[in-house]
Amino acid sequence: MRYFEDFEEGQVIELGSRQLNEPEIIAFAREYDPQPFHLDHEMGKASLFGGLAASGWHTGAIIMRMFADTVLKETDSMGSPGVENLRWLKPVYPGDTISARTVILETRPSSSRPNMGIVKHRWEGRNQAGEVVMTLVATNFFGRHPQPEGE
Repeated sequence: MRYFEDFEEGQVIELGSRQLNEPEIIAFAREYDPQPFHLDHEMGKASLFGGLAASGWHTGAIIMRMFADTVLKETDSMGSPGVENLRWLKPVYPGDTISARTVILETRPSSSRPNMGIVKHRWEGRNQAGEVVMTLVATNFFGRHPQPEGE
């Protein structure tokens, strides 16, 4: 189990990688972002993407899953107040493999909740060519390391 005290400014945590395929791109778009260039090859070709492209929300959801599997499941996670500076920098296409990491930007104990610490970090998602496809800055709350009784 990791706690707030286990995160350090400058720390890089690799989150893994995942290849996207056409059926899942289209299924996600049908459900959550039904724009033509996310649903149809021909419409994608006619768009600024030049082909069927995954929704940016889909890319974010995949990286969120990587973050949950790699970081959150091993921590005393206490939620998040949100994200900022979300950027979709390059399209993601069927067959692309997205790898992600998070970089710890800031850590500080909560001034109002002594059992909690605050971690600000930047996600970076890259395609198989190493190009950054998505970034965001997130803040998460993590429990403090339990103190032995009597301390």
